[in-house]
Amino acid sequence: MKQKVVIRVTLNNGKKNARSKAMQIAVGLQGVESVSLQGEDSSQIVVVGDNIDSVILTSLLRKKVGFAELTSVSPVSTEGEKAKQETKLSESGIQSMVWPTYQPGVSYYYQPGAPYYAYEVAGYSNQNSCNIM
Repeated sequence: MKQKVVIRVTLNNGKKNARSKAMQIAVGLQGVESVSLQGEDSSQIVVVGDNIDSVILTSLLRKKVGFAELTSVSPVSTEGEKAKQETKLSESGIQSMVWPTYQPGVSYYYQPGAPYYAYEVAGYSNQNSCNIM
């Protein structure tokens, strides 16, 4: 389900790159398709995407940027956007490309572990008994 999440963020707290940092955090979430700044002083971040967890996004913005308040979460109509995509595709003739998002904690390369060797001890015939020494 496509959602539109609006979060009010205080970006004028003395930090130099607060806007770019807030947008990077929003884009890093899974399912996010677009992020924009709106409002009279660009204090609202509007995030559009599929199945966005708005609570996690708000808490990440609070941790990294400063004050953040979840203003609204609303579904986005897909009928109007499908018509727009069809007209855009036919006008330009170029299909848009969707880049995969980076998921932290997921390794993208194989790390082989240490090899496991099993061997039998010579002269030890009864393996069912328990010896504590």
